[in-house]
Amino acid sequence: MKRKEVEERVESLVLTAVDKAYELVDVEYVKEGPHRYLRIYMDKEGGITLEDCQKISESVSEPLDKEDFIDEAYFLEVSSPGLDRPLKKDQDYHRFTGENIEVKLYEALNGEKVYEGELIGFSDGTVELMTDNKETVKIPKNKIAGAKLAVKL
Repeated sequence: MKRKEVEERVESLVLTAVDKAYELVDVEYVKEGPHRYLRIYMDKEGGITLEDCQKISESVSEPLDKEDFIDEAYFLEVSSPGLDRPLKKDQDYHRFTGENIEVKLYEALNGEKVYEGELIGFSDGTVELMTDNKETVKIPKNKIAGAKLAVKL
């Protein structure tokens, strides 16, 4: 089974197996060295704790074992998305309006492949940023290779 297919099936499984108080942020199925990892990133209002991660892991382990659709051995990891949380869904862009984000593009836009600034809006599939030099940039979501909250120190 291909990586994307595994991630989609796991996402579906998590949405049915885990308490609705939790938000599924992302699922990754990756190979690192000789090992495979199935990573599930969850969040909730007020942040996620180690106990939450354990509870979620237990909730998804049984259905994963029962359905047994992943051919290789893997390590299951459940964690918080962290301070540099990825923005994946349209609702993420709405939720984090006003926050600083970093956007990496598949190809250059106005000569740049990476933008950082305040997320000032999202509509019609377009992300609108105000860069640090007060320039407004409109980026079509389908041109975004990855976006995440920017950690300012």
